[in-house]
Amino acid sequence: MQSPNRRIFLKSALAASAVTLAAADTPRDRPRLGVVISVVGKQTPDEAIAHVKSFGLSACQVHVGLSPAGLAEPLKAALTKYNVEATAAMTLGTGKMVWDFYDGPKTIGLVPLATRAERSDALKRASDLAAQCGIKAVHTHCGFIPEDPNTETYPGIVAAIREVAAHCKGNGQTFLMETGQETPITLLRAIQDTAADNIGVNLDTANLILYGKGDPVGAMDVIGTHVRGLHAKDGLYPTNPKKLGEEVAIGKGKVNFTEVIRKLHALNYTGPITIEREISGARQEEDIRASISYLQNIIDRTYTQA
Repeated sequence: MQSPNRRIFLKSALAASAVTLAAADTPRDRPRLGVVISVVGKQTPDEAIAHVKSFGLSACQVHVGLSPAGLAEPLKAALTKYNVEATAAMTLGTGKMVWDFYDGPKTIGLVPLATRAERSDALKRASDLAAQCGIKAVHTHCGFIPEDPNTETYPGIVAAIREVAAHCKGNGQTFLMETGQETPITLLRAIQDTAADNIGVNLDTANLILYGKGDPVGAMDVIGTHVRGLHAKDGLYPTNPKKLGEEVAIGKGKVNFTEVIRKLHALNYTGPITIEREISGARQEEDIRASISYLQNIIDRTYTQA
């Protein structure tokens, strides 16, 4: 998950005909594929969820922006109409966010003090919206959590995460921290230091690579038991110390999806695997469809053999 300025949500016209794939009827003993979709902005909730269905999918994660008043009713209606489950609601909140190594630590997530309260409130509103729609998880990037837990800013960041998680718990939800800006061990430390029992990880397979923080296969040795959601995305390691690595189509980057899914199976993971492709237009559509076939084949082979 990235900022709306970086991520390109699905917003192209609906495909002329839906792709019929086994993903829509995936047995519940294995992960189910979904896609990231925005239900605010250019698409109505009905159009957005219909787009999910056009891929032959029955799951998605929904970007809800600042959770505008009146969104819950049409979103819930669309999910019911198309028989699609929203596995998580996502928001980043307000304020400027710069997705690089220089301004990112100052602008992303709950780490910057100047925007922390507003972003915490945005996450709480997303949680309330999700509760109205029966969505059981809320997730975001918490930001560049300090690697050194002795820094004076660390306790306040942990407290903010704990506060949001408590609000989500009151709504019967899991709060998911998405991988990216921090190393896996830093993320694990923050989870443990909150002492909250409803915090999990949304493992973005590419983000660890794009930020140069590790790889998703090895990361699961550290945070695997906390994974409650997964973004299927691919990318290349950064070579410019100022900029993130490049996001690319699934199968074209450094993510070893066969090993990722083997690790998930070893952890008895049967939750969602949500495809994310951060480009726009016809190519985005093509890449997502190709990714569905690619990933479903690996999932079926891995879970059936086992």
